[in-house]
Amino acid sequence: MSIGNTETFQENTDEQAAVFSALADPTRLKLVKLLLEQRDPNALCVNALAGLLGVSQPAVSQHLRVLRAIGLVKGERRGYHIHYSVNQDILGKCQRLVSAALGMEGPDEKQSCREYCPERREQNVSSP
Repeated sequence: MSIGNTETFQENTDEQAAVFSALADPTRLKLVKLLLEQRDPNALCVNALAGLLGVSQPAVSQHLRVLRAIGLVKGERRGYHIHYSVNQDILGKCQRLVSAALGMEGPDEKQSCREYCPERREQNVSSP
């Protein structure tokens, strides 16, 4: 396995963990589902999201901060309020990352074992 593959694998794993972490909270997951139901120009402000989710405005703001950190949610100022929607480009990337994680894509296990397990290296050296 080349170093490039290991770095890519680690980078993807880090991104996958960030997506899973952001969506692990039930309120954030509800928030994303609610925003996915909206289509521009029907983005929602924090007040509307708080009312629909039955949580406080500061709680919604904190959840949005986490979702914005991974780029999944974007905000657009409209007058005095910021209206939020799902960033469709990043949504596609998140879907691919989750699919790859659940599909267990990554380095070739056989090659990894041969490369990193002392017992396997000895077997490979002694085998013709």
